[in-house]
Amino acid sequence: MNESKSHDTRRTEALYEVYDEEERLNHTKAGSIEFLTTLHYIKRYVKPGQKILDIGAGTGAYSLYLAEQGYSMTAVDLVAKHVEIMQQKADPAWPLTIRQGNATDLSFFADHSFDAVLLLGPLYHLREKEDRAKAMAEAKRVLKDDGALFIGFIPNDVVLLREFFFDPAFLTGDSYDHDTFRLADDPFVFFTVEQCRHMLKENGVDIVHEVAADGLAEIFAEKINALDEEGFLQYLKLHFYLCEKPEMLGHSHHLLYVGKKSWKQGFYKRLEDALDKWDRIKEERAKEKEERDKHASPVSGETPGRK
Repeated sequence: MNESKSHDTRRTEALYEVYDEEERLNHTKAGSIEFLTTLHYIKRYVKPGQKILDIGAGTGAYSLYLAEQGYSMTAVDLVAKHVEIMQQKADPAWPLTIRQGNATDLSFFADHSFDAVLLLGPLYHLREKEDRAKAMAEAKRVLKDDGALFIGFIPNDVVLLREFFFDPAFLTGDSYDHDTFRLADDPFVFFTVEQCRHMLKENGVDIVHEVAADGLAEIFAEKINALDEEGFLQYLKLHFYLCEKPEMLGHSHHLLYVGKKSWKQGFYKRLEDALDKWDRIKEERAKEKEERDKHASPVSGETPGRK
């Protein structure tokens, strides 16, 4: 598995040498829809001053914006180039910590450290199921029991339609299985909506919201980008009207899941902590009794050491 992680690291670094992450979210109206939608849900669950961990922060689209808004941000990314870009763009006065790291190992953070955790990119970079499970386990570990998780996926099915829209020859190519319509996991790892749901449930995440984060914005990009301000605002209203409808989920280029730690997991963890605490109390009381007995006064009428 170490070889797999090493491969994922090399593949991700190579991808972002040619793929401009800075251009993706904020440079066009169509591109901004995913960003605005994700912020909308983050702000429903987290208030300025609370602590957010952004795992796979990229070049800092969310971390930089939210830090400027007063949220206490910690940004972690695997790619050294992204870390450097964030450091260059950050204002030293902002409540922002930036560091390089891997989503599967956040051991430099203590348990229950953050009010919210963003895991918006790593799960569509990690090919191995075990690595995705580790990333989710680490995200939950550092999240407070009542905190919110924000998890991103790229759906399999809409990519087929998008590629056909831009290049009809795609249908007869070799980028997907022609019987199952499963895409080759290159450069990203793709999942159906049902696979996303199953993965989260299997890894102890209770789903609160399923969101079509950008809908069909990539296919409609030319028309969306041509809208004036009034038209774009109305399109955003339409998008927010549609984005949680179940029929839209498989037709969105990015999915956002808002989740909580499974109540069962949280309940059993709290029960385990309470039992551990009670065991420690019993041990302390036993030691105190032993000390009291050791220093107790002799029985009346007897002299220590004599009968």
